[in-house]
Amino acid sequence: MPKKVSNQKPKLTWVRFLRLLDKYGITALRYLLMTIGIFAASFPYLYMILQSLSPWREVNRRIVPSALTLRSYEWLLGGSSTTLARPWLRGFGNSLLVTGLSTTLMLLVAMLAGYALSRLRFRGRNVIYQVILFQMFYPAIILLVPTFLIVRHLGLYNSYAGMIIPKAVNLWAIFMYVSFFKSISPAMLEAARIDGASELQVLLRIAIPLSRAITAVIGLFLFMERWVELIWDLIVVQEYSMMTLNVMIATMSGPYASYPGPLYAASVILTVPIIIVFLIFSRYFTEGFKFVLK
Repeated sequence: MPKKVSNQKPKLTWVRFLRLLDKYGITALRYLLMTIGIFAASFPYLYMILQSLSPWREVNRRIVPSALTLRSYEWLLGGSSTTLARPWLRGFGNSLLVTGLSTTLMLLVAMLAGYALSRLRFRGRNVIYQVILFQMFYPAIILLVPTFLIVRHLGLYNSYAGMIIPKAVNLWAIFMYVSFFKSISPAMLEAARIDGASELQVLLRIAIPLSRAITAVIGLFLFMERWVELIWDLIVVQEYSMMTLNVMIATMSGPYASYPGPLYAASVILTVPIIIVFLIFSRYFTEGFKFVLK
């Protein structure tokens, strides 16, 4: 006689449970951990945005406000009759000016120095490179006072030049360009020299176009580092009309301490350029980080 086919589902034994856990559980655990990590990393920024849009009576009292308002931004950018408003828009412009010029100078100096140290032969090249490596591990805070005294002696105190020129050289950027230019095929550069190109033409026509991806990575890190610079800008400039936005936020005290909403709004505005720059150059990041992580 033929055996009867049972319609009952197989029992979930411990062996079967472990097999299902091994098949699907690891993937689910990964997604869960990734979700928790992303939420934990983005929560401070989301909290800052929500507090900047909260009614003033609810700032720092509720995580999710009962209503959204632009009062903090209007107060920050338009001023208030209850207290003297600082030039926040001018401070934002100062940050863009100082950071943009400083980043451009750092990239330019790093490209030229990196190409010279990696591709040119001259006396003392190895010594200079070793000094750069040593300075990378040297505490920068130790040079703060001597640099300030030099700036004041040169008459650059309380000026845009005093904020920009001392930050025009970044040793990490030079090191990265030296490593990248060394990875370029020597035959490619030699072929350009044979065709009559000078070293500057080789740099501009071959080396720099090949370095677009790594330049995007280096440029973003330099921009972020200079954009949030606080100590140097704080001691070298005293006039509100020349202060950067982050210095204004750091010195927000006295009557401004009673207005935490505008403080959150200023912090949100401070992060916007970094997000914009990242989105613009994000397409170069994958290629650039492949070299950085080698």
